[in-house]
Amino acid sequence: MTRIAVIGGGRIGEALLAGLLESGRQAKDLVVVETHPDRALLLADRLDIRVTDAVADAVTGADLVVIAVKPGDVESVMTDLSKAVIGGERDQVLVSLAAGVPIARLERHLPAGFPVVRVMANTPMLVGQGMSVLAPGRHVRAEQLAQVTELLGAVGKVATVAEAQMDAVTAVSGSGPAYFFLVVEAMIDASVGLGLNREVATQLVVQTLVGSAALLDDADQSAVELRAAVTSPAGTTAAAMRELERHGVRSAFLEALHAARDRSAELGQAGEDR
Repeated sequence: MTRIAVIGGGRIGEALLAGLLESGRQAKDLVVVETHPDRALLLADRLDIRVTDAVADAVTGADLVVIAVKPGDVESVMTDLSKAVIGGERDQVLVSLAAGVPIARLERHLPAGFPVVRVMANTPMLVGQGMSVLAPGRHVRAEQLAQVTELLGAVGKVATVAEAQMDAVTAVSGSGPAYFFLVVEAMIDASVGLGLNREVATQLVVQTLVGSAALLDDADQSAVELRAAVTSPAGTTAAAMRELERHGVRSAFLEALHAARDRSAELGQAGEDR
């Protein structure tokens, strides 16, 4: 069985570990690094897995080493990792969930030829509905990529792209939940303006959007086709669509995603220059 070490016991790290346990992984094959004592005790109680405060201790014997810390903490983690006994005869893979950190920056701290997979995940992972996008480094073999795909499949869906596309991925699925929440917020406020109380408005909006997403995911039809199916000529939906188009919703999303893509590239370059 694949042994997995997760460095970082925050919400994302815990969500991944919980998903792995739920998918049938054995607790004995999992270990998490958490340096805050109170959080470490909480993880040990919730997950019933081994918790350590030492990177070197966790990665010894691990097949997959997962970095699940904030980007600003990556350098410290990689420094600790560079001092540990990794690689060699053991067929290890480093999996980084740290947003915006390029593979080359991680490889600088590792033995030559060490396989690295960069991942852009998103917060729906917390409820097992994440979208994880993998970018394999040049030393990653097909069977290793399959291992990482299975790993992230425990908390949602998985896709693979070239690293050059990760800034675009960040703009779409990485930042995407925030766009969704803004739409929800706007629809709830508008519903209250129509006279509904906020509790009812929230229920209507959230369930409508969750149900619509499920329908789109399940149906053998595109978003365009599904939208057309509920838009009768000269009807209420057509009136709403006309206003959304008049106010430039499409162009707003176009500009927003381009801005997010460009900012992701800037942050990645700043990290490379460190």
